[in-house]
Amino acid sequence: MTDTLIIDSGGANLASLQYAFARLGVATEVSAAPKAIAAARRVLLPGVGSAAAAMERLRAAGLAELLPRLSQPVLGICLGMQLLFEHSAEGDVECLGILPQRVRRLQPSPSRPVPHMGWNRLEETQTDPLLEGLASGPYFYFVHGYVAPVGPFTLGAVEYGESFSAVVRRGNFWGVQFHPERSAAAGARVLANFLAL
Repeated sequence: MTDTLIIDSGGANLASLQYAFARLGVATEVSAAPKAIAAARRVLLPGVGSAAAAMERLRAAGLAELLPRLSQPVLGICLGMQLLFEHSAEGDVECLGILPQRVRRLQPSPSRPVPHMGWNRLEETQTDPLLEGLASGPYFYFVHGYVAPVGPFTLGAVEYGESFSAVVRRGNFWGVQFHPERSAAAGARVLANFLAL
């Protein structure tokens, strides 16, 4: 049984995520095999690119049906977090449906270009083991053009012209909109907390 498995969702920055875990002393496996994913002790769903293309890859690999049924800790990262929701406006696509809300496009303005790229401060809205031990108002690194609304499953929010979910949870599924593997000590702490779940 694999301890920590990263889903090979195609186009994701898998090497930097693996390296982030290696810095924590943890070896990871990268796979898109349903049996390996189902048997892993914890699972990460990273993602870059478009929601429609990512969902097409998950469906082709037989993972769109499997993922919502997993009972071990699962962490969606960036696009991977957005795929946990029921629908994304990016490609007008039905997603995994674990979180009953819809992902929408981030609204640009002259002072706030989209995609949103850079460091932003997280406001914790609910306590959770994933966020344990973080300094007050930690900064994380974001690269995205679509957002999930703040709602009952939001653990932490960020302000970028509007408030959006940066950390979410429903049961054994967590999601982070930022890139923990690029977020220095705060990101490393989130990954270490995930390993402890």
